[in-house]
Amino acid sequence: MTAEEFIKRLVELMDTDAEINLATRLADVEDWDSLSMVSFFSFCNTTSNRKVAPEEIKSAQTVEDLFKLAGGEAS
Repeated sequence: MTAEEFIKRLVELMDTDAEINLATRLADVEDWDSLSMVSFFSFCNTTSNRKVAPEEIKSAQTVEDLFKLAGGEAS
């Protein structure tokens, strides 16, 4: 999955209108909340080759951190 595809999917998961990119700090996105974390956890564990722990999601600081958890490699 490309970074662009990932960001599009993440925007859908968060149900947000916020403009985000890989450098966006999650703390700055109002819609990044516990429901978004659970949705992201489910997304990762159904689409990624590796299982993601909730603690890894909670410790993510940026959208790029989430992208890497989901199996993406930022350039």
